[in-house]
Amino acid sequence: MRGRVWWVAAVVLLATGCAQDSDERVTKPPVPPMDTPEGVAAPAASAGGACELLDFAKIEEHAGVRFDVAAAGERDGSHTCVVRVGQDDLPELTFSVSRTSLDRASFAADAVPQQADTVSGLGQQAYRRTVAASDGDGPVAEVGWLAEQGRLAILRYTLPADAERSAAQELAGKLTELAKSVEVKPL
Repeated sequence: MRGRVWWVAAVVLLATGCAQDSDERVTKPPVPPMDTPEGVAAPAASAGGACELLDFAKIEEHAGVRFDVAAAGERDGSHTCVVRVGQDDLPELTFSVSRTSLDRASFAADAVPQQADTVSGLGQQAYRRTVAASDGDGPVAEVGWLAEQGRLAILRYTLPADAERSAAQELAGKLTELAKSVEVKPL
């Protein structure tokens, strides 16, 4: 019986202390959230995931467009980062990194699209290609590579609908240089 009394007393004391703390929190004013100062963009890496491997300034240096919004996602071991300019849908840069068991021969046979050009000096093996505009999107420039540590990386830039395919072809070379500056590592 004595054990139950002590146990009930301990519960009452703890509940009283919690209620007092709870009352104090209610009377204290909430701390306002910190906003990013106007005109200062958060870095792409702040979105997490594959965005941690990208940098807005480096993208601008290579692609010529200043992106300022980044979003990351992850599904089944594949990490993706999408960057855009404000509320605009296009242009859009998508970067994905996935675990893979592909070796160089399998990458060449299974992952490199037809009509793609071989790229040297990027990962174990790499390609670049352009895709014609479709479904309201503009033409696409894409660079894919088999990175070290069992990673498959794809950098894909979708231009606005009114862009010419020749712009995507020119951009593919610039994306290749951007890809060479990205350190693909396990996420």
